[in-house]
Amino acid sequence: MVSYLIRRLVQVAFLMLAVAFISFSMFQYLGDPVNNMLPESATQAEREALRSKLGLTDPMLMQFWHFVVRLCHGDFGISYYNQVDVFHLILERLPATLELVAVAVAISLLVGFPLGVWSAISKNRFLLSLVQFLSLLGVSLPSFLMGILLIIVFSVWLGWFPSSGRGVTTHLGYWSTGLLSVSGWRSIVLPALSLAMFMITLIMRLVRSEMLEVMRTDYIKFAKARGVKTRSLYFRHALRNALLPVVTIVGLQIGGLIAFAIVTETVFQWPGMGLLFIQAINYVDIPVISAYLVFISLIFIVINTSVDLLYYLIDPRMKKS
Repeated sequence: MVSYLIRRLVQVAFLMLAVAFISFSMFQYLGDPVNNMLPESATQAEREALRSKLGLTDPMLMQFWHFVVRLCHGDFGISYYNQVDVFHLILERLPATLELVAVAVAISLLVGFPLGVWSAISKNRFLLSLVQFLSLLGVSLPSFLMGILLIIVFSVWLGWFPSSGRGVTTHLGYWSTGLLSVSGWRSIVLPALSLAMFMITLIMRLVRSEMLEVMRTDYIKFAKARGVKTRSLYFRHALRNALLPVVTIVGLQIGGLIAFAIVTETVFQWPGMGLLFIQAINYVDIPVISAYLVFISLIFIVINTSVDLLYYLIDPRMKKS
């Protein structure tokens, strides 16, 4: 177990180093950030002085080395555009993104699981065909188009929910939340639903396929022959055995929701990390861009490593590898 954990940590270290290098070098060619930081009337001497102050005159590999050294000390640098510490800037936007993802996951589970179970046990072919068509539509529609449609219907036509913003927020120490106000709940409904739409269809299809697979196993047939009640057969035996792969996929999808919330936050102008990333690209704010990608990659790696360790503990066959 210890040797396996050490191997995983070494792999994580090299992977994070590779991600940091790619994220740092990829955006070196977006443009000159000095052009966005100084007015057009600035002289060439002023531009060169600012470029030297930011370390942009150093070779790219030297800039990357300084970036890695700062990361090891927990220093993400200073935002070129906002002129504040990048780490605090990300922490300021982090609650909004995590809050949006948490509500989206809750909606996905509350809607996807019942629909998946119902579609696995229902005999109504018409409703099953309708649900399957809607699930295919939910998977196929891009999230930005889904967000725009939700805004047109529920904000413009019906006027039920606001089309942008986070509503009234409450600060609890370093954490800010909009879930303690009515306007905060009204503001989060549409972006959370837009973000959750793909995950709802994914969970529904996974639960349905796993339930149907379990229902074909021998022990379910034997339970039927013994006269086990249908309700107990579906929810106590079949659903329990179908949950493990579904829960695993859902856990991995959470990292994807955090990463791909960029589109949803841009459409609804939700003040989270995704919107910060888009703004950083517009202003060629390389420290913010690099720190965001490293942070998101770290979330993915932590989730994947946790799942691998969980499987290592559960499956004894992995201990022999």
